[in-house]
Amino acid sequence: MSETGTGPGAAGGKAPGDASACGPDPAELARQMTEIAERSQRLVADFLARQSGDAGQGGSGGPGMANPTAIGAAFFEMTARMMSDPARLAQAQMSLWNDYLRLWQHTAQRFLGAAAEPRVIDAAPDDRRFRNEAWSENTLFDFIKQSYLLTARWMQGAVRDVEGVDERTARKVDFYTRQFVDALAPSNFVMTNPEVLRATIDSRGENLLNGLKNLLDDLERGKGQLTISMTDMAAFKIGDNVAASPGKVVYQDDLMQLIQYAPTTATVKRRPLLIIPPWINKFYILDLRPRNSFIRWAVDEGHTVFVISWANPDELLAAKSFEDYMREGPLAALDAIEQATGERAANVIGYCLGGTLLASTLAYLTAKRDTRVKSATYLVTMVDFKEAGELSVFIDEEQLQSLEQRMSKKGYLEARDMHTTFNMLRANDLIWSFVVNNYLLGKSPFPFDLLYWNADSTRMPAAMHSFYLRKMYQENLLVKPGGITLGGVPIDLRKIKVPTFMLSTREDHIAPWRSTYAATQLYSGPVKFVLSASGHIAGVVNPPGGKYGHWENDNNPPTPEEWLAGATQTADSWWPVWERWVARYAGGEVPARQPGDGKLTPIEDAPGSYVKVRAED
Repeated sequence: MSETGTGPGAAGGKAPGDASACGPDPAELARQMTEIAERSQRLVADFLARQSGDAGQGGSGGPGMANPTAIGAAFFEMTARMMSDPARLAQAQMSLWNDYLRLWQHTAQRFLGAAAEPRVIDAAPDDRRFRNEAWSENTLFDFIKQSYLLTARWMQGAVRDVEGVDERTARKVDFYTRQFVDALAPSNFVMTNPEVLRATIDSRGENLLNGLKNLLDDLERGKGQLTISMTDMAAFKIGDNVAASPGKVVYQDDLMQLIQYAPTTATVKRRPLLIIPPWINKFYILDLRPRNSFIRWAVDEGHTVFVISWANPDELLAAKSFEDYMREGPLAALDAIEQATGERAANVIGYCLGGTLLASTLAYLTAKRDTRVKSATYLVTMVDFKEAGELSVFIDEEQLQSLEQRMSKKGYLEARDMHTTFNMLRANDLIWSFVVNNYLLGKSPFPFDLLYWNADSTRMPAAMHSFYLRKMYQENLLVKPGGITLGGVPIDLRKIKVPTFMLSTREDHIAPWRSTYAATQLYSGPVKFVLSASGHIAGVVNPPGGKYGHWENDNNPPTPEEWLAGATQTADSWWPVWERWVARYAGGEVPARQPGDGKLTPIEDAPGSYVKVRAED
């Protein structure tokens, strides 16, 4: 995580005779400690009351979507396998011991002022935990860092090298071992983090007092559960400085509002553009600020843009199915777009889970001989879940049953459970960096639109989410002809002949690009595959002139490795590449359309009311 904010209690500039130089004012300190004690007592009481209420309902489960019992069983199996081969375990321990001896020798040489040999181990170049110069320049902290890195490498190597453990269990053990190792990093503790120690000395402990206040604020906001603040939530307002592109809501049903954006050009492409975002998050990831808004950019390129803004479901929508999302989402949107513009045909984009829904809908429309969709764009979308990446750690029968039991209590999956799950995939960046910044350094999070969106989580209806996880993630039925039936129609992705543009990202931890690439061998129509640098969000929200480039290859060989070997890299955004591609399916130009010009009467201004419903409301 980049440096966020400034230290709350820097001590520079005080005269020696200044009373404040001796520490905080005793009266003020007493007042603050009394306030903290009262808040802490109230939080504990509220937490215990909720725990008592949950006890009869089976508790709230583990972190995110995880099941603690399943985690324990995986580690038990791994340990049993490990102990059955004591020679291998002894060899690993001897290797660790030898590394420690080399480290002691290296450290002793530095303490004695001798020229030390190269370090025994170095942090990865992109490991931001140890970027402070003291981790390398100070002999003691260099020893602490290297000792941790050696132990972490040994622990993770030991669990990976165990033979006889099935792949699913091995992946689960590896994932949670990494969570454990990340949590124990010396950067996460006051006495072993040089930056925190310096801040504590300089501010005479004010950073820790401020950090405790931040911790209590986050506990109160999470109603007893720790909800780490990642940004200044008060710095943004939906419809004001994020999700602010002008337009109107022209249609709505139980599951979505359809937004039509106001044109910025005199003429527009004849065929409208429909964007289907994932309902795991809110649509305005594509409309954060004007400078990085894909929606505003597409409008400026002459598209009549329509975007689905999904409802944030509560118990009233618990029974909504994946099929309902298809009928009340893209199918309803296509009907509404025809009424709004007079155009039956459209080009369609699906982002992440929205792309999975788009592929399913196209297979359904193909079976019904409905040709309204003239081109399909998939952004970081999986349809073949055989290699689903680290999210598969949470998907097995035992964990799914536990998750379904949790969802059955309220009719939906709590937003914080999904949010925690995704954060665990990048724990150092999305959890521990904020623990250090907020609670140890006592700083306030920096205002950042992307992290504001990331914290604006949504709930998942029980029926839909169970179907999605079981039929797609667990059983991988979407790629099997007739494996899934929607609207009474067995669907087959292989029969989709619509021209396809696929955008994947090289560092994607949610939809691994090698897994998404499998779809190039699946669809029957022409497919253009583009690979962007960076990850699931930054690689997509990357306007022209942005940080990240992309790779292109006119051919789609059988494997992603072959594709990348023959690809050409370009140091700029993929957005103009997509625009040149989709323009071929635009159907010419017509005078610009304003929301309300057609048969649909605008309901309210964009971004609408559905997007403003927060999970904690």
